[in-house]
Amino acid sequence: MPLVVMCGYPCSGKTRRAEELKVYFEQNCDRQVHIVGDGPLGVDKNVVYADSQKEKNVRSSLKAEVERKVNKDHIVILDSLNYIKGYRYELFCLIKHAQTPFCLVYCLTSDEVSSTLNKNRDAAEQYSQEILDALVLRFEAPDSRNRWDSPLFTILKDDTPPYEDISDALFKRKAPPRNMSTQSQPLSSANFLYELDKITQDVLMAIFDAQKTSVPGDLISVPGATEKIELTRSVNMAELRKLRRQFISYTKTHPTESEHICNMFVQYLKRSLH
Repeated sequence: MPLVVMCGYPCSGKTRRAEELKVYFEQNCDRQVHIVGDGPLGVDKNVVYADSQKEKNVRSSLKAEVERKVNKDHIVILDSLNYIKGYRYELFCLIKHAQTPFCLVYCLTSDEVSSTLNKNRDAAEQYSQEILDALVLRFEAPDSRNRWDSPLFTILKDDTPPYEDISDALFKRKAPPRNMSTQSQPLSSANFLYELDKITQDVLMAIFDAQKTSVPGDLISVPGATEKIELTRSVNMAELRKLRRQFISYTKTHPTESEHICNMFVQYLKRSLH
């Protein structure tokens, strides 16, 4: 049923808080609780976080496990760094599709405290100082103004978790409504595949052409879309075409009305290129 996403620096107490929440939910909410985390995957954190592709594979595995376990009867706690806001947005889309509430629990520490706690761990469980420093540098702090980071509960090292508030967020709030990109609409146009191909190609060309006169950080308007795309880096046509193929493959099995394609594709690109 609900999803609790843990977030914080390495060695900030996420696993301890996840276990505390598990005990509380089992004793007070009569719910089965699943903790999904890096541990069962048997990964070497220093190897994984030194290789972007391996890290991406681990995140995908964790997301897939969350998706398998989220249902109407159980609570799922994702115990991982979850330090990339784009990944947290993917989790938000997942729970919107599953139509279940969620919240984010942010274990807030300073980098000095995390480093000290790391050194107090058994040698086999420690992050190397180089990896820990890199993760702290890359960390994208949650912001409650973002819908994918809300409701947000920030817990300091010596705080008692706000158990009742977290429980209310999970059991007394409605699930976020689905949007166009997470709903399956009936296929109503005989020319759907033609429209899908043409519209997505037009979007690519609009982005590619706009990059010739823009700089990273500019908002790019796409004809037919209500949203704009902010590119933080230059994107070549090969990468755009790859994302287009992925979107087309998904949309063929989840058809929508033709007038929604452009906005859906723009939303997809914004998430994928973030």
